[in-house]
Amino acid sequence: MANFYLDNPSLKHHLHHPLMKRIVELKERNYADKDNFDYAPVDFEDAMDSYDKILEIVGEICGDIIAPNAEGVDHEGATVANGRVTYAPGTQQNLEAVRKAGLMGIAMHRRYGGLNFPIVPYIMAADLVARADAGFENLWGLQDCAETLYEFGNEEQRKQYIPRVCNGETMSMDLTEPDAGSDLQSVMLKATYNEKEGCWYLNGVKRFITNGDADLHLVLARSEEGTKDARGLSMFIYDKRNGGVNVRRIENKMGIKGSPTCELVYRNAKAELCGDRKLGLIKYVMALMNGARLGIMAQAVGISEAACREGLAYARERKQFGKAIIEFPAIYEMLALMRAKTDASRSMLYETARFVDIYKALDDISKERKLTPEERTEMKHFGKLADAFTPMGKGITTEFANQNAYDAIQIHGGSGFMKDYACERLYRDARITNIYEGTTQLQVVAAIRHVTTGTYLSQIREYETMNYKPELEYLRKKLVEMTEAYEKLVTQITETKDNEYIDFHARRLVEAASHCVFGYLLLQDANINDNFRRSAEVYINYGQAEVTKICRFIEEFGIEDLGFYKA
Repeated sequence: MANFYLDNPSLKHHLHHPLMKRIVELKERNYADKDNFDYAPVDFEDAMDSYDKILEIVGEICGDIIAPNAEGVDHEGATVANGRVTYAPGTQQNLEAVRKAGLMGIAMHRRYGGLNFPIVPYIMAADLVARADAGFENLWGLQDCAETLYEFGNEEQRKQYIPRVCNGETMSMDLTEPDAGSDLQSVMLKATYNEKEGCWYLNGVKRFITNGDADLHLVLARSEEGTKDARGLSMFIYDKRNGGVNVRRIENKMGIKGSPTCELVYRNAKAELCGDRKLGLIKYVMALMNGARLGIMAQAVGISEAACREGLAYARERKQFGKAIIEFPAIYEMLALMRAKTDASRSMLYETARFVDIYKALDDISKERKLTPEERTEMKHFGKLADAFTPMGKGITTEFANQNAYDAIQIHGGSGFMKDYACERLYRDARITNIYEGTTQLQVVAAIRHVTTGTYLSQIREYETMNYKPELEYLRKKLVEMTEAYEKLVTQITETKDNEYIDFHARRLVEAASHCVFGYLLLQDANINDNFRRSAEVYINYGQAEVTKICRFIEEFGIEDLGFYKA
């Protein structure tokens, strides 16, 4: 029996990070649930043991059911008839397995039927599922929409809908339209309030909706007649039981074929307002998208892990010129960098998840009681870090997933181009990760603010001051040099006060910052667990070379050179 949790020791390493003590303390409210729920933990050790056991169950389902089904699901995909979607048989089996194991709604409060898990173990489960089948992770991971419903819906809506998700019903977020992709303020799906019936009706078309025939939908729609911007948009809850929405077609995609991407037609679909009018995009979708981006990071890390393992296994087995190809420098260099990028991506994923966990827990507590001044400061600090690390993490980890999937095929040679090997599917599945929930270019737009305001530099300096083992000092010195080069670049570019010039170099500045951040996170891992040392050495050498390349490009690039790139 395969177990994707037990065969990857790095997961337990990240699960037992020192910040988990604070995260669990906040999430469990001093373990108050133990008197009302027999499965609630009584202390920190009990909580950690619970996460460990559930993740072991997830790992077993991934290894024994989801992964073996992945190729069949990829070939068969979902189908649509009479406006309804039917999942591939393997997908149906996957859903049944996670439902029976109680893995739907695991991050939801126990009073709604959930397990009250913090984000770290929940995202760890997503990492495992994505390694098994990135397409299925989309279906399973959309339960995270219930978090948005919890955060912004009223108590009646929470009681009505969240238990259904915990019992296994699926969700979708219906945002994009044929003429509104990344530019969501252009959404035109119309929401009309019926005064006589006291309810809302939705009319229009949505496109590129993941799991579009879900049981419950969060829908962005234009509630304010005559508006054309974000201020006219509100969030709605649509329940498929009420009818009014049909699937016009399933997109014929390059990858993640088990996850049906649908075009939806709304015809007088009855819906409920979620939260306040006019805040649909400005507040609610932004929160929803940040959660989704963390989920895509987990998907990218899972794909990177799978690509690493496929490449390594083939390199050990395949013999050329009388020896296994893993013995050739060109191959073992590729594999070492794939592993380093995967380990660095995973470290970034869980660092970001920890920041989000603390911020979200304190924000939730603030609705129950007044926070102390220290708690308010803590919430502001971790909220700022979560806001900074999410776009950087989403942007870089998804690019690394694409690079790793590419390299896995390269290691396989001509065989990798054939559907006989899983790396071909991984390559196709990876390609969407740096596109949906905000392209890498949009992540740079979100991240550059934290370059120019010094958020990244401040956190890097904090990492720099930590105590590291003497044998790791040479790596820390390299990171200090990289940081100094990065700081100099930021000053050089921002001092021009030319916004177009700053925007042009934004990607390079974010990448330079990320190499410093990722390098320090791996150094911290190696400081605790020597198994990460090789990845730390490989990644920091790689990052140093990349920062040097960025510096050289910018040093030789003047404002007047911008004209070369314009059409």
